[in-house]
Amino acid sequence: MSNGPRQEHPSTYFVQDRNNQDEFTRLRLQDQMITTSMGGVLPEQSGPSSFKRVLDIGCGTGGWLIETAKTYPGMTQLFGIDISGKMLDYARTQAQANQMGNRVEFVVMDALRMLEFPNNFFDLVNMRFAQGWIRKWDWPKLLQEALRVSKPGGIIRFTEVEVGTESTSAALDRLNQLLLQALYSAGHYFALESTGLTAHLAGLMHQHGVRHVQTRAYTFQYRGGTPEGQLCAEDTKFAYRTVLPFLKKWTQVHDDYEDIYQQALVDMQTPDFVETWKLLTAWGNK
Repeated sequence: MSNGPRQEHPSTYFVQDRNNQDEFTRLRLQDQMITTSMGGVLPEQSGPSSFKRVLDIGCGTGGWLIETAKTYPGMTQLFGIDISGKMLDYARTQAQANQMGNRVEFVVMDALRMLEFPNNFFDLVNMRFAQGWIRKWDWPKLLQEALRVSKPGGIIRFTEVEVGTESTSAALDRLNQLLLQALYSAGHYFALESTGLTAHLAGLMHQHGVRHVQTRAYTFQYRGGTPEGQLCAEDTKFAYRTVLPFLKKWTQVHDDYEDIYQQALVDMQTPDFVETWKLLTAWGNK
C-alpha cells in the first residue's frame, strides 16, 4: 500500500471542493461533537480491547480513528481510508501531533471500487456518516468488500444520522429539509424521510451477509448557550455553506437561501433553541 501521489478519482461526496478549509473544520467539530455525545468511540461494543486491526472507511480528517487509537492502546494497526488526499494529509499531521503515527496509517483509497487490503485482515471495520458519499446502489459492493477484509467473527459497524429532524428554528428546519431532498434526489437516501437511510441500515447488512446484526439508537438534544450547542451551531454554519453547490444541483434553492441561512445561525444562539439529532449504529459479525 503506497502513500505516493496518485490521480484522485471523481468523488460522490456532497462537498466537491477537497481543498475547502471550512469542510476540514466542520469535520473536526463533528467528530468531537458526535463522539462526546455517543459516550466514546465504541460505546456499544462489549470487548473493544480485543480488536487489534481496525479499518475506518471514509475517515475524513481522522478524528474517530485517532481517538480510537488513544482510547485503546492495545490496538496495533489502525488504518483510515478516504478518497481525498488533502483530508489524509491533515489526518497524518494530527496523528503525528498525538504521537499515534506508529500505529495509525492513512491511505488514499476509493471505497466504492475496492478495499485494497488482504482477505480476513481486520477485527473491526468501521464507517461513520457515510451518507454524504455513498448512494443506495453502492451498498452491496461496499458490504461485500467489508466482509472480505474482515476476519471470521470480526465486527462490521456503521453509524448514520437522520437528516431532516426538527428544531425550534423554522429557518434551520427549512435548510434540513432542503438537504434531505437533495440527498434523496442524488440517490443517497432510500426514501424522502429523515429515516431514509437509518431505517434500512440493519436490513442492508443482513441482506448482504452480515450476521447477528444489532442496532443502538441515540437521541441527542443540542441547546443554545451550551458548549454542545455551540459545537452544533458551528457544524451547521460550515455545513450549509459548503453543501450549497450540492443543494443547487439536486433540488430547488430559492433566492432567499442566504436570508434563511443567516436566520438559522441567529436562532441557534438563542437560549431557548433546541435541535434534536437522531443516530443509529448497526453492527454485526462476519
